[in-house]
Amino acid sequence: MRNIKLTLMYDGTNYHGWQRQNDVITVQQCVEEALGTILNENRVIVHGCSRTDAGVHAREYVCSFETEAKIPAEKIPFALNTCLPPDIRAIRAADAPSDFHAQFKAISKIYSYTIINAPHGDAFMYNRAWHYPLKVDMEKVKYAASCLVGKHDFRTFMANDGSQRIYEKNMYSVTAQKEGDIITITLHADGYLYNMVRIICGTLMFMGSGTLNYLDMPQIITSLDRRRAGMTAPPQGLILEKVFYSPPFDV
Repeated sequence: MRNIKLTLMYDGTNYHGWQRQNDVITVQQCVEEALGTILNENRVIVHGCSRTDAGVHAREYVCSFETEAKIPAEKIPFALNTCLPPDIRAIRAADAPSDFHAQFKAISKIYSYTIINAPHGDAFMYNRAWHYPLKVDMEKVKYAASCLVGKHDFRTFMANDGSQRIYEKNMYSVTAQKEGDIITITLHADGYLYNMVRIICGTLMFMGSGTLNYLDMPQIITSLDRRRAGMTAPPQGLILEKVFYSPPFDV
């Protein structure tokens, strides 16, 4: 039995997230069905690197699956893309060690979040960014973002229905840049709690616009109180950019 590491790119607008669900279409379902077709296997089970919510996108989403098919790994994306919808693309595949698992072997992930900071939004970015019309002071945003770097208990930024039990994560970097009307927030951490990135981005925008005091960010982090943070930013601005693995799983 071979173990394959598969990297995907997808626009999540038309899907109810990654994870297979009853009665709604998901990215996992589309990928599993397409793999079953090209590999001529009844049911291919694909393990994703993380669960992405409805409307969230991915530039490099890693998943893994087992197969007895003999097709060379480098040929899998070409075959798979003939069966996938155009908003899901397979971009790489490689044979991986037998104990590789896309989720459990990941050591860190980078996410980006895009905000349109203009009075009237952008019709072409409707499904790819959050329209936030209030004036934003980027120096306040950058200060608040810098407070998030390091090892913290991030329960303040976890949705109430999160099921995680390990709350401490190591945030390697948080950057915030504005070019024209577009604000991009980029986060790199060894793990994330449920809706953590979206809540952080909502909090940073509230601080940049003065709804929350940006100087309170250290106390908000240590409060472990979700009510002290900002809103949960909508899903369409979020992109899973990259997943990192240590050798020998970084194939």
